[in-house]
Amino acid sequence: MAMKTALVIGASGGIGAAMTTSLSGRGVDVTGVSRSVDGLDVTDQGSVDRVLGALHGPFDFLFVASGVLAPNGAEPEKSLGQISAAQMAHVLAVNTIGPAMILRHAPRLLPRKGRSVLAVLTARVGSIGDNQLGGWYSYRASKAAANQIVRTAAIEIGRSHREAAVIALHPGTVATPFTENYPGHRKVAPAAAAENLLRVIDGVGPEHSGRFFDWAGEEVPW
Repeated sequence: MAMKTALVIGASGGIGAAMTTSLSGRGVDVTGVSRSVDGLDVTDQGSVDRVLGALHGPFDFLFVASGVLAPNGAEPEKSLGQISAAQMAHVLAVNTIGPAMILRHAPRLLPRKGRSVLAVLTARVGSIGDNQLGGWYSYRASKAAANQIVRTAAIEIGRSHREAAVIALHPGTVATPFTENYPGHRKVAPAAAAENLLRVIDGVGPEHSGRFFDWAGEEVPW
């Protein structure tokens, strides 16, 4: 079944904006919310409840694209000695608590019957099993915790929305302001990243719920 309606959270960011464009190009009725346009602050439960509480859905597809690599003016930690409690708390607030506050609204916004997909952008560096390089303590920890929230939400949502797939996605390294300070990485354009992710999303069903996939559809270890 082709998706008809979608909600993109973080719609003004690089990947979120590209996803909105790709979905609209398919003829999907897209609702986008963001901090810059709607005042959505994912670190503020009242803000999340106000913005998402005003939406009624149901949406066949929910895409959560909000996130932060490090606070403004800071970079991911390269060593234990660089860890700052305040910076770590901020990254966890955006990348972990933020998606959790959003997912609180998912059971109401997803259709009870028919196929639906809820995809949350996390990151391969959030994989504990795949961590071979170390560093980036706050970002890694925040994404690992976000993965656990997705996995746990998939179990709960699956009880009432039996045709829903709730998944975590790794988009690859995308050429956005988010990654501009890391020129050595091979990057893909946001439009290409969105199309890659949509190919994965098109192929998932309830049997894939609670799992973690990269942009090519390969499963990532927890």
